[in-house]
Amino acid sequence: MSSDKVIVVEGRSDKLRINMVLAEPLEIICTNGTASPTKIEELLTPYEEYEIFIFADADASGEKLRQICKRVFPEARHLYTDEKFKEVATTPLKVLASILLNAHIDVKKEFSG
Repeated sequence: MSSDKVIVVEGRSDKLRINMVLAEPLEIICTNGTASPTKIEELLTPYEEYEIFIFADADASGEKLRQICKRVFPEARHLYTDEKFKEVATTPLKVLASILLNAHIDVKKEFSG
């Protein structure tokens, strides 16, 4: 892995969706519904030197994850999908690509135009 970025998502379907548009090799970590400060700290401590992005769903569980991450890793950047899509996994690929590009994460050429 050559990137110094990591994206935290809630589930495997989110990870698979983001991987469809990514053009740079970065780590995507799934919390799998685990949203306790201790578990988040365990998951992210190996990546403390990385640029951490939190990309959670626009719902209650996503907001809970964001709040925990803000306390445990306040330097993490938060990426948001539009509330009309609700979930990262159901966000259109072009929209995901746009969100990632705005965070300076490289996406495949077919999604960047």
